[in-house]
Amino acid sequence: MQLQIIRTSDNSHTIFVPELNEHYHSVHGAVQESEIVFLKNGFDVIKKQKIRILEVGFGTGLNALLTWKRALERNSFVEYVSIEKYPISTELALQLNYSENIGTESVVFETLHSSAWHSPTLLDSNFELRKIETDLVDFQPNTNYFDLIYFDAFAPEKQPHLWTSEIFKKLFESLISGGILCTYSSKGIVKQALRDAAFNVKRLAGPPGKRHVIQAIKESVFERKRLNI
Repeated sequence: MQLQIIRTSDNSHTIFVPELNEHYHSVHGAVQESEIVFLKNGFDVIKKQKIRILEVGFGTGLNALLTWKRALERNSFVEYVSIEKYPISTELALQLNYSENIGTESVVFETLHSSAWHSPTLLDSNFELRKIETDLVDFQPNTNYFDLIYFDAFAPEKQPHLWTSEIFKKLFESLISGGILCTYSSKGIVKQALRDAAFNVKRLAGPPGKRHVIQAIKESVFERKRLNI
């Protein structure tokens, strides 16, 4: 599979997959998209000192790098678990300009990619990373464990088997009460699948080039009864 590095409108890179005719991020701005979809609508909403995050689609490592930076800024501890079926090479990752674009040391981004799979790596006192090379269909997360899920799979029309109510039910169970799932897709089938999995689905303003994105919340039993979910 021949991957191509593309510069997006905010000057940050993304990767294009010709085989799927798909980009890893929005061509209107890779960093802007991740900042709004996952950090603003997810990480910044969780006001805990210790945050457990599950990422579906490690991809280029951009979400992990932004989260590490934010955790450092607010002195939070993040346990970051990320699954990826098709990892990119460290050699390709190091050609991406995220460290320069975001203003972080390149060694951090390099460590995100060069760290071992399936075992925890402590980047510093604020961030522990565990990457798992697997398909989401086969992955069984802990129940009632995560505070936040970054759902960053390829688009529903490219990977329809990952955007189902069955998948979202599994992820719903992995969240604690009040936990949040964030994703960039606000398609009707995605919203319905999330609702079928018992999420309270909110449509929020999207980044440049995208009108809306999704924040889905696992309401408490009390809230579910009140909202009649």
